[in-house]
Amino acid sequence: MSNTRYDLIVIGGGPAGYAAAMRAIDYGKKVCLIEKKRVGGAGVYHGALSSKTLWELSQRVKNVNETIISLGRKPYEISWAEVKKTLEEAIFERKFQYSCHIKLLKNMAGELFSYRRGYGKLVSKNCVSIQKENGDTTEIEADNILIATGSRPRTLPNITVDEKAILTSDGIDLIEDYPKSMVIVGAGVIGCEYATIFSNFGKTKVYIIDRADQILPFEDNDISKTVANNLEKRGVTVHHKAQLVRMEVVDGEVEYEIESDGEREVIRVEKALLSVGRVANFDNIGLEEVGVKLGPQGRYIGDNNTQTNIPNIYAAGDISGRIALVNVGEIEGRHAVERMFDKDINPLSYDNVCTIMFLEPEVAAVGMNEKQCIEQNIPCRVVKLDFSVMARAIAMRKTQGFFKIIVTNDDDMKILGMRAVGEHASSAIEAVALLIKMDRGIAELAELVHPHPSIVEGVQECVRMLMNRSVFKSSVFKDKLACYSLVDGVKTPLQRL
Repeated sequence: MSNTRYDLIVIGGGPAGYAAAMRAIDYGKKVCLIEKKRVGGAGVYHGALSSKTLWELSQRVKNVNETIISLGRKPYEISWAEVKKTLEEAIFERKFQYSCHIKLLKNMAGELFSYRRGYGKLVSKNCVSIQKENGDTTEIEADNILIATGSRPRTLPNITVDEKAILTSDGIDLIEDYPKSMVIVGAGVIGCEYATIFSNFGKTKVYIIDRADQILPFEDNDISKTVANNLEKRGVTVHHKAQLVRMEVVDGEVEYEIESDGEREVIRVEKALLSVGRVANFDNIGLEEVGVKLGPQGRYIGDNNTQTNIPNIYAAGDISGRIALVNVGEIEGRHAVERMFDKDINPLSYDNVCTIMFLEPEVAAVGMNEKQCIEQNIPCRVVKLDFSVMARAIAMRKTQGFFKIIVTNDDDMKILGMRAVGEHASSAIEAVALLIKMDRGIAELAELVHPHPSIVEGVQECVRMLMNRSVFKSSVFKDKLACYSLVDGVKTPLQRL
């Protein structure tokens, strides 16, 4: 047993755990961060950073080719070796930042911060064992413990993942060349992102197996349709309402069989990517021995505002079963520490969590969408503005996309949610997210003076439409603008001339 007792032990050095450890230092608390493999977790390796680096590079290739092909020139090509080099550089840069930060922090605040490499496991509600790679084990104690052990890609029964022919996101970065063909199982965000990436490069015939009748089934139909149409234009085949019957490696290739509308089809491809969600990493970390209870279906650690059923043990990030995003994990980790050392804080809210889907075009979201309002029978007002009437989008020659803002169906018009589809989408939702956090209406947005030309000007025009002050009238440009109330599933136009 170590003689040092900590204020906090953090098990897991991914986004949630690392943010939590840094927040504890802000409070002047003694913290030990335990990581079994690599600091940064899926936020750096085989996850957000790697997939978005691939997306950014593939978008550049696509944009260049859209221009030069229209001029009659041959398409620009980039080798997979060059792609991997860029990817490795991005990962190394972030890894190097973490390494330097930890080393310098230990030198500057060694009395507060300790970093241990090894496998952390609960021994009691105040004790954690750390097993190193050589088998040596030590135990340390703390007043509080935060579990932030993350997640791993989910697999499917009867499908053997070898990370060579049949892959998860953990293996996609390790391929040696562009696959000539690939099937993606799962039409959620990650599956559609990888379909976008490989179709952008133009070297891979991509198939997507979608059990529902539309990809991105949680989003509004106009968003799903826009993304699906763009994928299909780039040669992606979407198997709608298809059930995967079997998948196996045959003669070095992947053979899969699907059933749709009572008919079966067998297709062979070079690679398969399983994109069917993630599984929390809570196996063999001592939960049962200590008595930490799991959530519904035993899939996550059950928590109450990041706190488990054992008051001094907390959970944050993917392990808590909320929203598996880097920014959410960081928020949860920081919030857990604030609850430990500053009891007088507000409960954690997920109402204004901003997300971005790296698709074609990109999609940013905050709060509720139209589909959720209908399902929950929430009366609302909806305004929609097409990118084709925005000066900046016209200047960029990127006029595909739209803004959609949803507000309460009353005089306050408090914002329920927003969806932005198109160039700079992620930059357009910040003000709306802040107003959701503040529980405020749209009046402030109407008075802001936005830079011109900019994409965010479209947010202001949306608000003006709701207030009947817009430059362009939705009753005139019916194919570009929409402004209506939605009550009991019935749409009623709000602007009439």
